Amino acid sequence: MKIGIVCYPTFGGSGVVATELGMALAGRGHDIHFVTYKQPVRLALISDNIHFHEVNVPEYPLFHYQPYELALSSKLVDTVKLHEIELLHVHYAIPHAYAAYMAKKMLQEEGIDIPIVTTLHGTDITLVGNHPFYKPAVTFSINNSDIVTSVSESLRQDTFKQFDVRKDIHVVPNFIDLSKYAHSFTDCQRDMMAHREERIITHISNFRKVKRIPDVIHIFERIQKEVPARLLMIGEGPEKEEAEQLCEDLGIADKVIYLGNSHEVDKILCFSDLFLLPSETESFGLAALEAMANGVPVISSNSGGLPEVNIHGESGFLSDPGNVDEMAENALAIIRDSETLERFKNQARAQASKFDIRAIVPEYEKIYKLAFVNS
Repeated sequence: MKIGIVCYPTFGGSGVVATELGMALAGRGHDIHFVTYKQPVRLALISDNIHFHEVNVPEYPLFHYQPYELALSSKLVDTVKLHEIELLHVHYAIPHAYAAYMAKKMLQEEGIDIPIVTTLHGTDITLVGNHPFYKPAVTFSINNSDIVTSVSESLRQDTFKQFDVRKDIHVVPNFIDLSKYAHSFTDCQRDMMAHREERIITHISNFRKVKRIPDVIHIFERIQKEVPARLLMIGEGPEKEEAEQLCEDLGIADKVIYLGNSHEVDKILCFSDLFLLPSETESFGLAALEAMANGVPVISSNSGGLPEVNIHGESGFLSDPGNVDEMAENALAIIRDSETLERFKNQARAQASKFDIRAIVPEYEKIYKLAFVNS
């Protein structure tokens, strides 16, 4: 099958999932065409059946904001015609589903009917899409997709609550490729991050308000009072500067390392002992799943799709958002002794194995077949 994939090419969860899915589909013999404004960060290889088509947005003085969705729609029309694309899978409702619909209507004028599968990832629904300026367009785009999927049951329910959706929404969870987690890193590499007696605590996010970055730091501050530890903060975003100042104010700046957007996340997680994700909400919690695949237990909030990923008392612990004291106590319950920590590490790996990409990709292939029926 010739499949066009539209996504954001960044470090964000939707772009990572879309890219990994495309590469896995290519591995199963499909012809995959990524259409976006730059090569996705996880797309390390262009091959005979993996292609990248860049969307260029010409600058015109007439436009105060350059119309990316218009350029994307036109690029989709050209790509579908030139490469005989059979189906479009768009990730993130804004502006991708909207642009895909416009491309579909233009193609129909030329006698080409192409199914659209739209995958909802989270903030496109719970934050951006729910804004009054965008809500009508998001609702329209969802209702005019041939198939709609969401990455968790929680997000599915949120979509029905917040939008007048008349389509069924199929839950296909996010995934990981477990074959990529057979590491051969050495202990000396771990020693570059922390002393041997220190536990390594990790957080990965886009450092936005919804991630509750101050909670991460307060949880760690309580942990390090009882157990020698080092906190690794991975990512970039608007809350980073405030976080650095908070570390200074608490007197723990020397125990916190900021690593920015890293291409070595798996190496960092391989040496980590605990992962903190106290977010206000998470549509799924892909960062938590990646941590668990590396054998890292997770201390997280119980909001959104996180309880579908992180199982309380098995792969880690869940608490209400903002309950920093309980999260710190749960963290210490895991890392105080090595025997308990090792048990949770094994349980985290076992839970992550349920989301292996080999089990999820066939679900998307079934969705594609259904899209042709609905188109």
